[in-house]
Amino acid sequence: MNTFRKTERLCGRNNLQTLYREGHKFVVWPLRVTWSKNHSDPQTAVLVWAPKSLFKRAVKRNLLKRRIREAYRLNKQTIEDKGWHIAFNYMDKTVQPYAVIERAVQKAVRKLTQT
Repeated sequence: MNTFRKTERLCGRNNLQTLYREGHKFVVWPLRVTWSKNHSDPQTAVLVWAPKSLFKRAVKRNLLKRRIREAYRLNKQTIEDKGWHIAFNYMDKTVQPYAVIERAVQKAVRKLTQT
């Protein structure tokens, strides 16, 4: 089902610290993807992040986060029940169109399924 529920959102200080401390990283421009295996929960959880240092206006940050979440929601079928924690960090200094972001998310999901 193509939904993005609260249970699919990665939150909690301990989860985030573990992800960034022990996780693996790769770049699919304009995204940096950090992922780690979660042994306690079979549900994949995702964090979407656009930095305030690059986009001072919240409107642009929210626009980017909406685009990344939507692209993930439509392309998550293959990694939905793997039990991973995944963070999508936007790295570009300009706001990219949705098509570019969706291609990056598709490449990231393909790369994650190969690992």
